Amino acid sequence: MNDAAPADAAKPSRNALRPLRTLWPYLRRYPRLIAGWLGFLALSSTSVLVLPVAVRLMVDRGFSHAHGGAIDEWFVLLLVVAVVLALATAGRFLCVSLLGERVVADLRRDLYAHLLRLDMAFFERTRTGELISRLSADTELLRTVVASSMSIALRSAITVLGAAIMLVVTSPRLAGTAAIGIPLVVLPIVVFGRRVRGMSRASQDRTADANARAGETLNAMHTVQSYARETFESGRYAGAVEDAYRAARRRVRTQAILTASVIVLVFGAVVGVLWLGAHDVIDGRMSAGTLMQFVFYAVFGAGAVGSLSEVWAEVQRAGGGMGRINDLLDETPTITAPSTPTTLPAASVGNTPALAFEHVRFHYPARPDIPALEDFSLDVRRGETVALVGPSGAGKSTVFQLLLRFHDPDAGNVRMDGIDLRQLAPQALRERIALVPQDPVIFGADALDNIRYGRLDASEDAVVAAARSAEAHEFLAALPQGYRSFLGEKGTRLSGGQQQRLAIARAVLKDAPILLLDEATSALDAQSERAIQQAFERLRAGRTTLVIAHRLATVLRADRIVVLDHGRIVAQGSHEQLVAQGGLYAELARLQFAA
Repeated sequence: MNDAAPADAAKPSRNALRPLRTLWPYLRRYPRLIAGWLGFLALSSTSVLVLPVAVRLMVDRGFSHAHGGAIDEWFVLLLVVAVVLALATAGRFLCVSLLGERVVADLRRDLYAHLLRLDMAFFERTRTGELISRLSADTELLRTVVASSMSIALRSAITVLGAAIMLVVTSPRLAGTAAIGIPLVVLPIVVFGRRVRGMSRASQDRTADANARAGETLNAMHTVQSYARETFESGRYAGAVEDAYRAARRRVRTQAILTASVIVLVFGAVVGVLWLGAHDVIDGRMSAGTLMQFVFYAVFGAGAVGSLSEVWAEVQRAGGGMGRINDLLDETPTITAPSTPTTLPAASVGNTPALAFEHVRFHYPARPDIPALEDFSLDVRRGETVALVGPSGAGKSTVFQLLLRFHDPDAGNVRMDGIDLRQLAPQALRERIALVPQDPVIFGADALDNIRYGRLDASEDAVVAAARSAEAHEFLAALPQGYRSFLGEKGTRLSGGQQQRLAIARAVLKDAPILLLDEATSALDAQSERAIQQAFERLRAGRTTLVIAHRLATVLRADRIVVLDHGRIVAQGSHEQLVAQGGLYAELARLQFAA
């Protein structure tokens, strides 16, 4: 994703507004808000264009001796126009602001749901901080555009068009003179606008880099502080922030030059036209009220052009942000459900293995030259407990990755109850599996909700029963609010062993027919490990269990031990059989049990 950033940066230069077309499906969901916004916009714009006419009538008729008694009426007319303008502006602001909030909320919801459906290969190559930046900074920029800039741009465009027409109606000669300055105003908008587009994309990229750096560091605070690297990380983040600042400074400087150029040119033209009009009034070719009307329209038009130049830069930034969001929405998962997924049988029958790997070969996308599994074949019988052992990098965790279908094998098949996993809907497959990872994930919630993550509709009694089975009830009940106690972000209020037992309770509650235990007792003390092993003995009854273990003492009771090395099975059997055979397992046993 990062590697593609330079190429992507060129896209907004070709068409800055094209990515914003993606917003239309979200906008059209709310026709009432759009109708209200456009209706109030039309009313407010009309009020603005009527105001100079009211001023002319007030000056020419209200101040003249012939109509001296009517001056109060013309001031009342001005007040009525101002009140209509105020109410219409408030209505327009209300409708367009609600529209912006609703659209961005929908977009954030859809983007987040889309991210959750992407496969693990995407998350392996993408930093979490970048995704958070898309969900927050980029969508917030779109909210500003929809709720403010878009309305201002349309209002300004209507004002420019209406003012131009009324300038011609008021004084064709002065309007023709003013039109000479239009190319001088448009030229800097075109020239500097292109530069702003590229700079906006670069600025957003650098901001995302800084957010990613902060997110990564804050998520690893235990490591940062244990290695006393606070100063180092502060320096790295400061560097990322400075890069973002420099990119933003270049964009802001260019945008400031654009704004200043437009304002100087526009109001310079207005002053010149006003000078000509003043001579027409002195020479009697134009009334003072008509000149005032012309000046008002010229000022309104000039102000609208200035607003357009500022808003255009914001729209270009939003185009860059929407382009980055579209990049994510265009990501398609490689792991998908088939059009007509096969349904797993409610209960297994016959002699079909519960799990089967058939000559599987697999390379991780990030390591295409190194096979994680090579000609890997393994059948696991229903209700059997199989332990996977071997050195780091032997392929043990990859077996779990393929079983959960986070990846598909490059060759061969993986089957559950005789059905190829690729014929199953991933969600239906994963509902049949309960995973206890080596590094448990504890959410920032209370203990009850953390365990209930295994089965969302479970009753509180079922949660407590699962905690008892996992030897977690005693310490959870002792918390200040018991199971309702907030456990802190990532479970910081619990010890490592307690976190592990909470994860085990979650798997117990899920009550799936297949258990995957990834060194599930690694963080437990001897006493807790003994209790958990007894709980596992109960859990394994009637279930198919795969255990990854580095500590061989935890798998001595497995029905079968499978030894992996470099992605291949090099031996399998009971502990006694493997020790007697010699080889890798015997060496591992000698190293661990010699002490």
